[in-house]
Amino acid sequence: MEKTVAFIPVRGGSKSIPKKNIKELCGRPLVYWTSKAACEAELIDEVYVATDSDEIRLAVEEFCNSERDLFSKLKVIGRSKENASDVASTESVMLEFAQDFDFTNIVLVQATSPLLRGEDIDGGMRVFNEPGTDSVISLVQQKRFLWKYDVDAVIPSNYDFKNRPRRQDFDGYLMENGAFYITSREALLESKNRLSGCVRAYIMPEETAIEIDEVTDFLIVEKLLQNRLKEQKTGNKSKIKMIVVDCDGCLTDGGMYYSENGDELKKFNTKDGMALRMAMEKGLVAGIITGEDRELNARRAKKLGLNFIKQGIKDKSEALLEVCREFDISLENILFIGDDVNDIDAIRISGMSACPLDASEKVIEVADYVSTKRGGHGAVREIIERFLVD
Repeated sequence: MEKTVAFIPVRGGSKSIPKKNIKELCGRPLVYWTSKAACEAELIDEVYVATDSDEIRLAVEEFCNSERDLFSKLKVIGRSKENASDVASTESVMLEFAQDFDFTNIVLVQATSPLLRGEDIDGGMRVFNEPGTDSVISLVQQKRFLWKYDVDAVIPSNYDFKNRPRRQDFDGYLMENGAFYITSREALLESKNRLSGCVRAYIMPEETAIEIDEVTDFLIVEKLLQNRLKEQKTGNKSKIKMIVVDCDGCLTDGGMYYSENGDELKKFNTKDGMALRMAMEKGLVAGIITGEDRELNARRAKKLGLNFIKQGIKDKSEALLEVCREFDISLENILFIGDDVNDIDAIRISGMSACPLDASEKVIEVADYVSTKRGGHGAVREIIERFLVD
């Protein structure tokens, strides 16, 4: 039986950007994004991340463990030091893999192309399965006017400047974006190259032309990825299985009230509480993760019948991972609602996120949805209805 694998080689010795492959991009390690795309591709049977770095291995295993359903096809394997050096070719580690593992076809996926989607890999595989195709390469079509050196001057290389074409009439040129390459194991072992024979193309959107090699590439791609994620998240209500809310500033107005006897008081909004109850009635898990440690918060959680409350938490992202493991729910199925800078890490790793209108500016920048109401004034109710009500 035929078996198609995705192969993602990553090494720990990046020089241009130290630890590039696990540098955070939109709250996840760089290698997370192409691993996700490969696992989401329907025509991929198994996904292998090959690395010489224990640090990369641990990072990959961490997101695999926190999102087990999504990454069920992924395995982390080693690669020799010789094939992870600065001068080693990608083909060398592909050949090493082909000698040790059994498969029919291989999709080389490069971690430096985080805008890759699973549907792109499936599209490439459909091209590969067309009669007469030996290899497939991902390309983008660029409509740029190129020039080259000619002795002591420059001349155009892909157009006639005396008859400059309109952009819409200009074919431009095709450029590798480095996202993926497809070939068979047999052809790889024979040619010792990622491409051979009749090579056909899968054309990807122009924005995917950017490969991450420099720090500025990170900045550009992160913005593009953020925009894509926001579009996906806000329209995908059915994925939410758990709601996690910060307490002060979300369920309350953030104020602290004290009586003359020193009693501490907080004002919770009943509409927010009703929204959480309605979510649980629909089968969702709901709870609080807060940096405060107050009996008032625990009593409120008990009255609402919440599934959990985690108090006195310094690292909310780690607490969120623990809750995911406890309830066997993936991060992508979490709606996290926070309002201040200590919520940002949890917001970034959650599948969906939101904040009240009066949240910290830094939180507003990264949240997927900003309520029209302030914390403690029905913001949580509005957010839950925005994401859960059809």
